[in-house]
Amino acid sequence: MQTKIVSKNFEIPLSHTIDVALKNGRYSSLEATFSKKPQEIIDIIKQSNLRGKGGGGAPAGGKWQLASDYEGTKYLVVNADESEPGTFKDRRILSLDPHLLIEGIIATCYAIGSHTSYIYVRGEYEEFSDITQSAIDEAYEKNFLGSNAKYRVDITIHRGAGAYICGEKSALLESLEGKRGHPRLKPKSPEPEFYFGEPTLVNNVETIASVPFIIKNGADAYRAYGTEQSPGTLLFAISGNVNTPGVYEAEFGVSMMEYINKLGGGVKNGKKLKAVIPGGASTPIIPADMVESARLDYESLRGLGSSLGTGGMIVLDEDASMVKALKNLLRFYHHESCGQCTPCREGTSWVDKIMNKFVEKRATKEDLQILKSVSKTMNGKTICVFAPAASGVIDGFLKHFESEFLECIK
Repeated sequence: MQTKIVSKNFEIPLSHTIDVALKNGRYSSLEATFSKKPQEIIDIIKQSNLRGKGGGGAPAGGKWQLASDYEGTKYLVVNADESEPGTFKDRRILSLDPHLLIEGIIATCYAIGSHTSYIYVRGEYEEFSDITQSAIDEAYEKNFLGSNAKYRVDITIHRGAGAYICGEKSALLESLEGKRGHPRLKPKSPEPEFYFGEPTLVNNVETIASVPFIIKNGADAYRAYGTEQSPGTLLFAISGNVNTPGVYEAEFGVSMMEYINKLGGGVKNGKKLKAVIPGGASTPIIPADMVESARLDYESLRGLGSSLGTGGMIVLDEDASMVKALKNLLRFYHHESCGQCTPCREGTSWVDKIMNKFVEKRATKEDLQILKSVSKTMNGKTICVFAPAASGVIDGFLKHFESEFLECIK
């Protein structure tokens, strides 16, 4: 059931070292890269319909074009600030095949006309950051990077300080500039991000790691996997009440239930499935009866009122308390709100405190109505999607499991 494109070398011993990486195909796409003009590379990415794998799913080619169209200094920033509960796929690339990421960075920089790339790594990922830095040092020694390379690219790792909000691309850039990680207002018309005023492309780790396969094998080879609208593969992470939690690469469009049973090993201890949070903590929960018909692609899950997100599935069995699960998630949102927008700053605090009353079974009907009302106030009234995501989480739990919340009312 697994389809290995990005994860092809994961199980090879010492796959993170350059000698082993070179023996197993790493950097082999660069010949094809440099034999084409930069715009031709962008066109191939557009034709492949590679979508961003950091949660949004936006077409990568369009973002590349926006950055490429600007003259002068440009930057590529790789978003490795993987801080959302349930999401732990990018660290597999950083630790098991960092040379694939470097290869993708070189090709991407060449395509958009950039010579400088930053990898913004989650602060807690010290071990994975060190492995990636060693791979970067090896790439410099072999002249894949630096002034002696065929195309000069310099890569710098920047570790964050543990703020989840810095996974939002504009907050990430604010942090990279040395400022507080606050999201920026969105522009009225399409344009790239800007780092110190210069056009910048921000892509997720797995998005960039998918580039070498596409360049080497062509857009059609990538589109042969997945669905028409969601082509290719994703490193799906699965955790919670399953027998074999982990990260397994599969095509977009596979059955969620089949994935849980075959790769996740089924629900732990023979319990019945109760619900799944399909794409990391910021995606609305779906109950077991909907999981039966769910497929792992953007369109299918959107049709079920949820989202694929980063593909980080959290599986909950029949014994799971939906009240405690929501409390756990809202405590995270309360803690991680950057505080810039009032509906988010006050709203996440308020709903977290209300959930204390539900957990302690001293809530009232008014508390339930306040929870719904505050959720509505948080949605669509802030600079970034942090508060709307928290709102969607609340609405999902109440839509499918409101009876458990009513049981907690005095």
